[in-house]
Amino acid sequence: MSGGATGRRLFVNEVATRDGFQMESRFIPTDDKVALIDRLSLLGYARIEVTSFTSAKAIPALRDGEAVMQRIVRRPGVVYTALVPNLRGAERALESRVDEFNIVMSVSETHNLANLRMTRAQSFAQLAEVIALARRAGVPVNVSLSCVFGCPMEGEVPLSGVLAWIDRFAALSVQGITLCDTTGMAFPTQVRAICEAVRARHPALPWTAHFHNTRGMGLANVVAAVEAGIARFDMSLGGIGGCPYAPGATGNVATEDVVHMLQCMGHDTGMDLDGLIAAAAELQTLVQHELPSQVSRAGHRLVRHAPPADFDDIAARAHARGAGELHA
Repeated sequence: MSGGATGRRLFVNEVATRDGFQMESRFIPTDDKVALIDRLSLLGYARIEVTSFTSAKAIPALRDGEAVMQRIVRRPGVVYTALVPNLRGAERALESRVDEFNIVMSVSETHNLANLRMTRAQSFAQLAEVIALARRAGVPVNVSLSCVFGCPMEGEVPLSGVLAWIDRFAALSVQGITLCDTTGMAFPTQVRAICEAVRARHPALPWTAHFHNTRGMGLANVVAAVEAGIARFDMSLGGIGGCPYAPGATGNVATEDVVHMLQCMGHDTGMDLDGLIAAAAELQTLVQHELPSQVSRAGHRLVRHAPPADFDDIAARAHARGAGELHA
């Protein structure tokens, strides 16, 4: 396995409170958002994407971004990040004491126009201004590149184009880049090849992988990324989230499912799995619908279940029958 053997230290970023909540039809009250984030802060996350500083008109579900960011309890060791779309959003984020800017654009021209109403060149120029402001303020910037593994409108996205946009952001000295499988088009061998290519091109950059489970390959893609040396992953509690450009799509890979898998494989995520399962139950109450995650329903693989109520009678009859067969 390239990137090291099993037992690596891996880092988990929670995105349910931004990427997930923005897709919910029900507005989650501010008090409930704050309480959930404070609970998640105790579970071992490296980062929590708290909210988005996009306009309230564009994403009404996150119109309380300032209030949430200002009221949460900041736990040492946790980076509290937020999506920052433009200079105005960056100014709002600075006023709210965000630890990190997460800026987003697509490597697909069609998706960028449909999603952000700008060409990629226009997005880059705007985000370069945000990066400059962040540098002056001493705030680190992470770039999330959408559609790295495929575009729902263009199909395959050439790796050469992905690398060219990475080069441009790397030249601005950003602190990290996230490779986003925006609509769940990634598959494991592709993931491994792309992750190895970007790490070879910019080995000093911290890389994050962001997968959706739209076609049921989310967990396999995480394993492929780990094998390629990626150590940081975006996940969504309960698997909530999605993309408006992938009709019927499920959300991000579920935090509790991925953490459970990685722990079974011997990796150190630093996460409290039982705490995640309990938090997912709370989340289901907040969103008022069933979560797509699996481990939140089934529990971890070694959870014990009581045998049938008449198990002693079943066992006694089986032993008696076995004894009779031996003497026959």
